[in-house]
Amino acid sequence: MTNILQRVILLKHGELMTKQHISYSELKIFTECPYKWKLQYLDKLKGFTGNVYTAFGSAIHAVCEQSALGKLEPEDYAEYFDIAFLDELRQLDEKPKNKMIVDMREQSREIFHKVFPALQELFPNYEVYSSEEAIYEPIRELKFTRYLKGFVDLVVKTPDGKYHIIDWKSCSWGWDMKRKSEPMTTYQLTLYKKFFCEKHDVDPKMVETYFGLLKRTAKKDNVEIFRVTSGPKKMTNATKVLTDACNLINKGVTIKNRSSCTKCPFNNTEHCTR
Repeated sequence: MTNILQRVILLKHGELMTKQHISYSELKIFTECPYKWKLQYLDKLKGFTGNVYTAFGSAIHAVCEQSALGKLEPEDYAEYFDIAFLDELRQLDEKPKNKMIVDMREQSREIFHKVFPALQELFPNYEVYSSEEAIYEPIRELKFTRYLKGFVDLVVKTPDGKYHIIDWKSCSWGWDMKRKSEPMTTYQLTLYKKFFCEKHDVDPKMVETYFGLLKRTAKKDNVEIFRVTSGPKKMTNATKVLTDACNLINKGVTIKNRSSCTKCPFNNTEHCTR
């Protein structure tokens, strides 16, 4: 018990009591290591700030968003991507090599013209319900006030009255089955479904969830949209992960998860030593 208590840090930051929301990225970091969450979100230390791959993902997301909203024509995809990509690259601490930038610009051309044909094939006669919809809904299972904050990439509605939530993920060649079913990956969609339904008063049975993989280096099928289960049991499990994290944060408790140190940017720094 003594060792466990030594690993528990009771935070006295007033921000703990005033912070009104949690995003899914925060939740994921907290479940990975609560102490890392504390360093990044309370102490405001710089953690992972992005790289050329996240820059590519942000730019391709921007094309999908603007196109879904009807604000971007196909002949303008390339130019819009290039502007967004270069803007993202300017914000990086480490600048990638020019060859990588050129390669990624070419790879983008293999993706964005296939996104909406893939949607049409999966959802004939769909209509775009929303794109980059903001979610800021109270977590009703808590005894104190906290909101789930997020953005739903795309929601389409089909003639049968169902809503289909799609989250775009850029990657190299794709995901294996383990990645596709990993709980903390799929819980993002499950929670977005929960709070989308509460926001719009929609029956969860009328909402399905999907990941859309945008593959840079795939030889074919650069766009893969696959369904992710998000039924009642999974909803309960995802909600428990969320509420458990919020309760710990509200109590000001963080614990170092030493099994996650290897890839942590704070590992073996003045901020966190093993």
